[in-house]
Amino acid sequence: MKSNYKRIGDHIKLVDERNKGLRVQKLLGLSISKQFIPSVANIIGTDMENYKIIRKNQFACSTMQVRRDKKMPVALLKDVDEAIISQAYPIFEVKNEKELLPEYLMMWFERSEFDREACFHAVGGVRGSLEWEDFEDMQLPVPPISKQREIVKEYNTIQKRIELNQQMIEKLEETAQAIYKQWFVEGIDLENLPEGWRVGKVEDLCEYSSQRISINELSLDSYISTENMLQNRAGVVEANNLPTTGSVIRFDIGNILISNIRPYFKKIWLASFSGGCSNDVLCFTPKENVSPLYLYQIFEKDNFFDYVMAGSKGTKMPRGDKKWIMNYDTFIPSNELLEKFSRTTQVFHRNIQMKKTENQKLRELKDLLLSKMSKESEH
Repeated sequence: MKSNYKRIGDHIKLVDERNKGLRVQKLLGLSISKQFIPSVANIIGTDMENYKIIRKNQFACSTMQVRRDKKMPVALLKDVDEAIISQAYPIFEVKNEKELLPEYLMMWFERSEFDREACFHAVGGVRGSLEWEDFEDMQLPVPPISKQREIVKEYNTIQKRIELNQQMIEKLEETAQAIYKQWFVEGIDLENLPEGWRVGKVEDLCEYSSQRISINELSLDSYISTENMLQNRAGVVEANNLPTTGSVIRFDIGNILISNIRPYFKKIWLASFSGGCSNDVLCFTPKENVSPLYLYQIFEKDNFFDYVMAGSKGTKMPRGDKKWIMNYDTFIPSNELLEKFSRTTQVFHRNIQMKKTENQKLRELKDLLLSKMSKESEH
């Protein structure tokens, strides 16, 4: 063990403060992506006084099923002063912030190396869970507090740039959506369509990609499967693993990928880079003069996913029917209007892709900074 490595347990302590008197109302959940999220738990009839209070700069974690998920969910509360969370989650805090910054510790938890080590220790736990004592015995480098502040500052600078880019992406997407609604939705009457319009099928606007790409040409950040697509239109994350041999469907920038397993999860992504996707992911290629943003507006609606579910096969793990999907009814505007929308939103699409590409590079830089923590902390 390097001399500056210390036990995590030497620097943290468990906290167990219950919500007596129901004083705290804000209820949070904990995601596998190491973030606090609004809770979706059914709390009807639940004794909320038994829920745990978590305060700013305290951590919540889950040690259950770490081996299965290959991650230990853990998050640092920063955005609110206090909240409540399920009593199933251990709450802990740093003993002395003059020796260890909570934000520095959270950076350590975000490292992929930390998750691999947690998964290794979870092998002997019940149902692949990480025992608390094993978690405390894990180690991290604890450099001087001045060095910790320097590392945290550099990390936060990158993170803030990512967040600003994401805000810009959302504004551009909202603007494109507003134009779509104004031109193609508002005031449109099925019984009296504008001149040049008709009722058609999705297959009139796109087709399934048939191109293949060798696994040897892919990496974890260019391979998309249903496992690394996020629910509710939240995009994609880096894959955990790749197929060992063969080839998969190729996708390009501007293609639309939809997970075909359990369509009710609404996993959809407008590709911002090229790569390959598994057979459980549908890849749609817009036809000529059809803007990717126009096609995405059709696919991302709840009505579309409800339609896919209606034609799906299987009960435990429903799968969409590819032919049924292509028969989805939709308005087909005039070619002139489609071309105009494509030209109008082209700058939006280009800027969205540019910001997404920049964020991808920033995330790589952030991951590099995290991976170098053990080395930098020695200086």
